[in-house]
Order: sequence, then structure tokens, then C-alpha cells
Amino acid sequence: MAVITVADPVLAAPRSRVERRRPTWLSLPLRLLLPALIFAVWWIGSATGAVSEQVLAGPPKVWTAFVELLDSGQLVDFAVASFVRAALGVGIGVTVGLVLGLLAGLSSLGEELLDSTMQIVRAVPFLALVPLFIAWFGIDELYKVLLIAVATVAPMYAYTYLGVRNVDRKMVEAARGFGLRGPSLVLEVVLPSALPGILMALRVCLSISITGLIAAEQVGTREGVGYLVTLAQEYNRTDYMVLCVVLYAFLGLAFDGLVRIIEKFAMPWRKQVAIR
Repeated sequence: MAVITVADPVLAAPRSRVERRRPTWLSLPLRLLLPALIFAVWWIGSATGAVSEQVLAGPPKVWTAFVELLDSGQLVDFAVASFVRAALGVGIGVTVGLVLGLLAGLSSLGEELLDSTMQIVRAVPFLALVPLFIAWFGIDELYKVLLIAVATVAPMYAYTYLGVRNVDRKMVEAARGFGLRGPSLVLEVVLPSALPGILMALRVCLSISITGLIAAEQVGTREGVGYLVTLAQEYNRTDYMVLCVVLYAFLGLAFDGLVRIIEKFAMPWRKQVAIR
């Protein structure tokens, strides 16, 4: 009878469970890496003549335009005017969208009353409302603020509604077992659970508000970055055009930084979700 021998199994060394984190100081350079590469390509293209100055002004000319507007005081006035319009519009739109999303998410009656109307609002491009808003509200500040508010109310409603509906029902029942009811249940259980979706909605709303701001400031405006864009188009100043794009980009970065700060303090556990 043949004897079958079994080789001793080779055991692999267990993998270390210690998390290897990148140094904290490395985060900022990594975030700036891609923008720095884009800026370098832009500078080299304009300096070598690969990109015509009539098509895209180079960084030196854009910097000169920036210094001119800064010295005249117009840059600060225009930037503040645009920021105030965006902040007021986003504040109104986010507040209304949040309240309506909570009502539709928490109540079947609220969903039946609100959801179909909000889906209509979401489907209609807010840029198509510009002529109507001008006819209704004129070309003063009210029109600009309300246009931004309408642009942001639908995303906030949709994300809030989904966030509330995705709250674990067992958690809600457990909270009710501890005596939480009504507003206390919403503030202490539902809203914290739906907070990731709400903050994502805020990020989307802030991005959309820049588009609404550009559209609103094209009509009846004497202050604002959009007015500066109009002047640049009239006089064919590509350096001013690019400067306006840069200003809108920095406005978007400021909004994104604001949301990140809110996330850091409201949801400190989120940084543990990333695998690497």
C-alpha cells in the first residue's frame, strides 16, 4: 500500500493592522499639485506663444489687471457685492429647501403635498426664469437674490428628503423608546443621521449659486464680478475675462472650505471612512 505524505502547510505572516497615515503636512501640497500643474501649463503656453494673448491672456497680464482693479478699489467692491448676493440667495434657498425636505421626508402627507411641485421646480432650468423674474421683480437686488435662491432650493430639498428617508428606522424607534418625540426627535436623531446628505446638498447649492450669480449679474448691475465680465466683453479685455474666472474659482474654493470646516466639526468621524 502506498503511503501518502502531506506537506506541512506554509502559514503566511499576518498582515499588520496598523494604519499607515500620510503626514498631515503633505495634505495641502497634494491638494495644490493639480492646480499648480494647470497654472504651469497656462504660463508656459502663453510665454512661448503657443496660446495667443487675444485668446487667453497670460498670468502676467492677468496679474496686471488684478493690481489695476485692486488699486482703484473696484475689485474689493465688486467681490463684496457678489459675495453678499450669493450669500443671501443661498441662505434663503437652503433654508426653504431644508424645511420642505424635512416636511416631505418625515410625513407622507408632506410628501404628497410637496414632492410633485418640487420635482417640477427641479426640472425647470432656473436660467429659463430670468426673463420672468426681470418682469416680476425688476432688475434690482431682489431679482438677483431670488434667482440664486430658486437655483439652490431644489438640490437642498432633494438631498434632505433622501437623507431623512434613509435614516435607520430602528434608530428612530429606539429614540422613541427613550421618550424622544416631535422636535426633539428631529433635532437629536433625524437631522444628525441625515447630516451627510444635507452637507452634500450644501456643497452642491454653493456651486450652483455661482452659476446663478453669473446669470443674475449680467443684467442691471453696476457692481459685481458679473458686471466686470460684461465690461471685459465690451472692450475685448481677455485679461479681465480670465481674472473674473479666477475670482469665481476662488469664490468656489471659499465656499468649499466653509463646508469642509462645517463637516470637520459636525461629523468628526467622516475622516475615518477613507480606506487609504
